[in-house]
Amino acid sequence: MSQTPIAPLLTPEGWELLASLGPYDERDAFALNESLRKAGHSPELVSAVLTQSRLRTRAEAKFGEFARQMIFTQAGLEQATRLNVAARHAQRFAAAGVESVADLGCGLGADSLALASLGLKVTAVEQDETTAACATLNLLPFPEATVVQADATQMDLTDVEGVWMDPARRTTTTSGTTRLFDPEAFSPPLSFARRLAAEGFPVGVKMGPGIPHSAVPQECEAQWISVEGDVVEAGLWFNALARPGVRRSALVLGPHGAAEMTSTTPYEEGQQDVDLGPAEGYLYEPDGAVIRAGLVADLARSLAGHLLDEHIAYICAPTLLETPFARAYRVLEVRPFHIKSLKAWVRQNRIGVLDIKKRGMSTTPEEVRRQLLTGSGKGPNKATLVLTRIGTERVALVVEPLEQAYRPLAL
Repeated sequence: MSQTPIAPLLTPEGWELLASLGPYDERDAFALNESLRKAGHSPELVSAVLTQSRLRTRAEAKFGEFARQMIFTQAGLEQATRLNVAARHAQRFAAAGVESVADLGCGLGADSLALASLGLKVTAVEQDETTAACATLNLLPFPEATVVQADATQMDLTDVEGVWMDPARRTTTTSGTTRLFDPEAFSPPLSFARRLAAEGFPVGVKMGPGIPHSAVPQECEAQWISVEGDVVEAGLWFNALARPGVRRSALVLGPHGAAEMTSTTPYEEGQQDVDLGPAEGYLYEPDGAVIRAGLVADLARSLAGHLLDEHIAYICAPTLLETPFARAYRVLEVRPFHIKSLKAWVRQNRIGVLDIKKRGMSTTPEEVRRQLLTGSGKGPNKATLVLTRIGTERVALVVEPLEQAYRPLAL
């Protein structure tokens, strides 16, 4: 059940008070709380308004300016789909010719909003009473959308053509929310979506990006999506929503637009073989969606590159190629990972700002940075280290980050 109170907001006084507040600032929250109470507003209303103001400000990262007119719960915001990603979900249904969709487990209504904005008829289903109320308010501008408070698994789907599911992947208690990892513990479970797909429905399912390949059904297309470098979901697409010949893909959304890598085969660890080689030339750090989709080897081959270690997603290549699927660095030096010698290197090069990235090592960048900079003086120079393994050897690569002005590509 949701722990975010919204009832005090559903009055003219509450709605007007919320609309009067500017962006939330934690530094001003205590003083604002006091002033609102002195103005005669009840403690319950003040608490609800400040909570909503805080959530709206946080939600701008996902919803942009739309967040200023929406209502949120803490748990609902954590799981809510970003609007630019929800728009791509909706485009799948529209492209498949689906005209009516049941959004089972609609949460705050982000996907329903995107579907309705394309003119699709939407039945948004949410079991939690508070969350369903939020979705109702958020979807008021869209007459194509109807919110139903009900158990998604009990809905009559006779009058809908397609199904979208964003299963609840968290449990909510008085102490906060806890993430679930077993797809069968989700609400609704993944098996429910597969059952609907087996009945012929075009079905799309939003899963967490950490879903293992072994849990991805063989009968669907799986697409991992990253936004500004953050892997946000794995979408599973069944029947008419799955693209012919695509089994898995990585969609990268960033400042340069959208780019996608696809594969015609399901993930098999034995198919990930790629040449191994030294740390030299240019280092590529694959986007998280490429890693999750199991496409690192494909990316390495497209860059005419090799892996440093078969178990670590770092690629090196002799030449610099533009790619939206990885961050590129020029390799300047390869040093053993030895704190004492690295500390001497920092002092000798008068380094005062040190960016550290790592894969395949248990040590944290924060701890290594503290060890290297403590007592080394505050030099004027900046450097970047990449800590990783090559076989059993731990190394520190001195690299130079490179900015790439690529155009959106598709491989």
